Amino acid sequence: VQLVESGGGLVQTGGSLRLSCAASVRFFGINVMGWYRQAPGNERELVASITRGGSTNYADSVKGRFTISRDNARNTVNLQMNSLKPEDTAVYYCNADFYNGMTYWGKGILATVSS
Repeated sequence: VQLVESGGGLVQTGGSLRLSCAASVRFFGINVMGWYRQAPGNERELVASITRGGSTNYADSVKGRFTISRDNARNTVNLQMNSLKPEDTAVYYCNADFYNGMTYWGKGILATVSS
């Protein structure tokens, strides 16, 4: 199983980025998809997750600014990030939890917000 992230880059404070994650397998085996991030010197933390049924969960720090969405037909999960802040700078990782208990990670993609 491969998860490939795209859409990172450099943006100014207040700007937007849209991250996408494409899975190499059909989504029907995947229960929860999520985006995590890890800033230098920090632990990896959950940013947002979405179940197969569409229920979402967000970290308090991104509520109202980030939106996670999932396209089961295209095997993709997206993270729309608006009103970005310098503290959102991190490597963002796509995660997939399968119904069989397996979990997979993408290699990560850097999003940098300049002040």
